[in-house]
Amino acid sequence: MPTYEQAAFLGRAVASLLAQTMTDWELVVVDDGSPDTTAAAVEPFQADARVRLLGLPANRGLGAALNAGLDASRAPMVAYLPSDDRWDRWHLEVLYRLAADGTVLAWSGCRHHGDQASLGPPEGFGLQLVQVLHRRTGDRWVERKELESDDLERLYWATLRRRGPAAGTGVVTCEWVDHPGQRYKAIRESLDGGLNVFRRRYRVPDPLRFHSSDSGTVDEVALYRRFRERPDTPPAADGLKILLVGELAYNPERVLALEECGHRLYGLWTPDGLGANTVGPLPFGHVTDLPEGDWAGAVRRLRPDVVYALLSWRAVPFAHAVLTAGLGAPFVWHFKESPFRCIARGTWPLLVDLVAGADAAVFSSPEELAWFEQALAGRLDPARTLALDGDLPKADWLGDAPAGRPRLSDRDGELHTVALGRPLGIDPGVVAALAGNGIHLHLHGQVRAPGPKGDWMGWIGEARALAPDHVHLHPHVGQDRWVEILSRYDAGWLHHLRSANGGDLGRATWDDLNYPARIPPLVAAGVPLLQQASPGCTVAAQELVGRLGIGVLYQDLDDLAVQLADDAAMAGRRAAAATVRHQFVFDHHADRLIALFREVAGR
Repeated sequence: MPTYEQAAFLGRAVASLLAQTMTDWELVVVDDGSPDTTAAAVEPFQADARVRLLGLPANRGLGAALNAGLDASRAPMVAYLPSDDRWDRWHLEVLYRLAADGTVLAWSGCRHHGDQASLGPPEGFGLQLVQVLHRRTGDRWVERKELESDDLERLYWATLRRRGPAAGTGVVTCEWVDHPGQRYKAIRESLDGGLNVFRRRYRVPDPLRFHSSDSGTVDEVALYRRFRERPDTPPAADGLKILLVGELAYNPERVLALEECGHRLYGLWTPDGLGANTVGPLPFGHVTDLPEGDWAGAVRRLRPDVVYALLSWRAVPFAHAVLTAGLGAPFVWHFKESPFRCIARGTWPLLVDLVAGADAAVFSSPEELAWFEQALAGRLDPARTLALDGDLPKADWLGDAPAGRPRLSDRDGELHTVALGRPLGIDPGVVAALAGNGIHLHLHGQVRAPGPKGDWMGWIGEARALAPDHVHLHPHVGQDRWVEILSRYDAGWLHHLRSANGGDLGRATWDDLNYPARIPPLVAAGVPLLQQASPGCTVAAQELVGRLGIGVLYQDLDDLAVQLADDAAMAGRRAAAATVRHQFVFDHHADRLIALFREVAGR
């Protein structure tokens, strides 16, 4: 019985075991470092000699907990009863009969998600622990240092299948209980999970090799090795103590540019981020986290020179709590996405307090800054505001210059465009029109998730039917491979949307104010940007592309096809992108930010 912070469920699970028709069993409850009252919840059952509690000193992950249970038990058959699930009375008996006939991996049917039932793996979720009994083998579960995943086939079941027959009982005899605290929900983006949600829930102090069925695999161990293995930068004589508050969103390692300038970094993180909201413990090191309990006392003891709070709407409530706690440290608020989300979620008053009450405010584009100046007229000090994109990457990822790298179009003579992440504004009709002009669409890093991020799932089938040879799905591209992978493409999509604000900031949407996070990786690879033109409108990305000459401002898809076919013009745009790509890294702007910190800190 693996358990972590499930004390409230545990008694119900054990009671279902005690009620089994098969009574020859031993139970090893493995408490994987729970901070709750798990030990007290087990204690009433320990009068039964068949029940043992094995406590791990800190959370080591599902694989390690299950392996500890395997090592501590002796029975020739192994079944799993997670502490938040339950078995019907005859569950063990039915499974044991099947395994006794030579089956290595046996499973029952289960009830799940309310009134649903499945005789095998629940659709879309895979075979669950509560369903399984297997013969004891010398094999062990994959542990955290190798991989964390919601896919139990990757962690163990596939190994058992290679040992011999696998079969189901054909009878529903257990319940996979649906509730917010389930491990797989902390992993899958479609359920508001993700890498950083998982890290936060299980207090993981080290970089992860992490796989989600919704988004694929991320190897933080390899990605951040170069940072973790270097020593701390010696503090500069005039170095600042900077307390990072909130969450770091994309490209979190950018903050190391501050540490590399001789400043000391500390972290205090929002407790309820989403998968893309990076929180500590940070996987690249060199940032010391403050304790979560009495965080106000910890901040007062630290006496930071400046509090640097950031970045998106999820951080607003916690950043506001820090601002209003009276900690006596200068407070800089850096905000990106988005004022409209805060209005919709009811946190706009808190955001106004942060923007107007901070000692300095930083916004992610000049257009966003202008929007706030209009929305909060007279409440911002122009001398203490700054426009700086909030999640620029670290300069380390620029790598070698992209010029001269082969493109896919060199091979087949057709044009190849790329969209990173959410393909906003693209639909089957757009894909078909592109294909009609010999233009391919490559989608990288699509995520199964609720809301706009997952909209692509509703149209990708139709798009493939309309243009089977011109739409392609690819995995996420990590920072360390931006130049290698993305330089293959002729152009990269921002958002295929036309503004309707008519130059009036009061009518602007977030897409008008935003610098999409895909801009830096595309420019790093020397890939021209594709931005639909909105004449007479205020659009941050349109202004950027036009001013720097790093992309195509197109009127419609036919115009886009004509411009993409102009080899000389596209070569000029690639050259322009390669020339300015150093401006799209955080390191390039760190001195401006530090100057602002020094101003508010009087240093």
